[in-house]
Amino acid sequence: MPLRRLYILKLKLTFPGSVAAAYTIRSLHVGRNAAANARKKTLALIVSFLVAIAWRIISEYAPGIMWDWHWGWWFYKAGWTWIIRAENWGWIWEWTPAFIGVGLLVPLNSSVSFVGGSALAWAIIGPALVATNRAFGTPASLTGASPEYMNFANMVLDDPVGHPSPKYWMIWPGCAVLLCASMAEIVGNGGAVIKSVAITIASAIARLRVFRRRGSGSGEGPDDELKDDPYFDPVPLDEQTPWWMWTGGLAAGTILTMLVMRYQFGQNAGVTLLAIFFSFLFSLVGAECTGRVSVTPVTTLGNFAQLVFGGISKGTGLAPMANQLNNGLTGMITLAASEQVADMLGDLKTTHLLGASPRVQLYAQCCGALVSIFLSAGMYVVFVKAYPCINTLSTTTCAFPAPDVGAWRAVSVAVSSPALPIPRSSGIFALCLGALAIVSTLVKYRFVRPERRAWFPNWNAVGIAFILGPLCTYPMAMLFGSLIALTWRKYWPAGAVMYCYAVAAGMIAGEGLGGIANAVLQIAGVSGAVKGTAVGCPLDAYCD
Repeated sequence: MPLRRLYILKLKLTFPGSVAAAYTIRSLHVGRNAAANARKKTLALIVSFLVAIAWRIISEYAPGIMWDWHWGWWFYKAGWTWIIRAENWGWIWEWTPAFIGVGLLVPLNSSVSFVGGSALAWAIIGPALVATNRAFGTPASLTGASPEYMNFANMVLDDPVGHPSPKYWMIWPGCAVLLCASMAEIVGNGGAVIKSVAITIASAIARLRVFRRRGSGSGEGPDDELKDDPYFDPVPLDEQTPWWMWTGGLAAGTILTMLVMRYQFGQNAGVTLLAIFFSFLFSLVGAECTGRVSVTPVTTLGNFAQLVFGGISKGTGLAPMANQLNNGLTGMITLAASEQVADMLGDLKTTHLLGASPRVQLYAQCCGALVSIFLSAGMYVVFVKAYPCINTLSTTTCAFPAPDVGAWRAVSVAVSSPALPIPRSSGIFALCLGALAIVSTLVKYRFVRPERRAWFPNWNAVGIAFILGPLCTYPMAMLFGSLIALTWRKYWPAGAVMYCYAVAAGMIAGEGLGGIANAVLQIAGVSGAVKGTAVGCPLDAYCD
């Protein structure tokens, strides 16, 4: 809440997604045809939502036909042996409404960068690593059938240096790109975090002087002078959030976090407090990235915190297993704080543009948080009961393989080991690719006009592709959605303005709720895995 004055009123960061949300909400309530347009958009959202949720549930019973097209396997079975490599490296087409909907919203540059990162990692580097015996896969068939069909997606940590899987090898270049690109974005925008802290201190001093003049009765009117303050808030005082409210919440949250971490996980209270301090610093980074480029690199910030606290724990002589738990938990504290700060500031940007009350919004956020705390934990229990493989990070046959969690685990293991278990070739390539991301980003901001910056890659999307794969379904679906949006806006611009956001929102929400419905069907014993068909799936095994 206090950062609202800095990032929204003073620095006026864009927060692209929040601005889009504000204009979408406003469009429902302005103009001569506002009511009619609102009904049309609502109908489009409902239709896309119902289609997406129905598609997700029905496709559960025929995933090889309606959801994933394993075209590489089909051609392989037809006699084209070489093409099985496309299947091995995750080049599968997936009819996912959610990621097609995301593609409708994100810039084409992001989608192209996502696919480009996948191609670089999983069509060039990955096959080259396997061909030169620097990374190794495992047979996909335990019976020895189809020996060319390999699995390169397992997170194998038995010998991560001498016998790494391609997925493990790619984690380090991916993390390096995300971290370097995020830092370079901030530097390229003028070192705004340092500037923000300086502005905060200067503003506090200026406001103190104003109130001193008010007490002495000298100088111009205090209200007039406060209006000249770059932090002046146009919201009426009774709608602003008082300092005692957010400081009280911060103090209570800090104490509660220290207690939970101490008695639930046995973590030192001082380490937890230090993690909360780092959370504040990294939250500024997350806010800057989200406000300027609409990307919140929370995973990278969390992994960076893991490195810091892993070193602290190692220095205190903590056992490796305890160190892994310790650096994972502290990294999660940093990640959660950064993500919530970015999300909350984005919401405050939306309400600022709409003229809503920040205090009422805080009340609404607290009510939503109270529900979501229990709802998210409950959803985890439901999904783990439906798909126990969620907690087995080495599997690739799970409907929810949690690829990002594999990266967290790898970093936890690495920083708790006596020596970093990073393959030499992976480490060298990570340094080179990270340096390229830094140079490219700085060149983009220092020597290229703004209208031409879209030609530079989105390195955050490239890094995510390295960590996510070999799973190229999401990048291709996003690019498909972006191309649809591009065509829609070019040839039917009025329709795109009217319906694009509504259709995308319905598709994303529909698949999400469809997944929850499928989990319930799985628990009930009537899911596609029990009642469905394996037609179109590799090895004639059910593949959803």
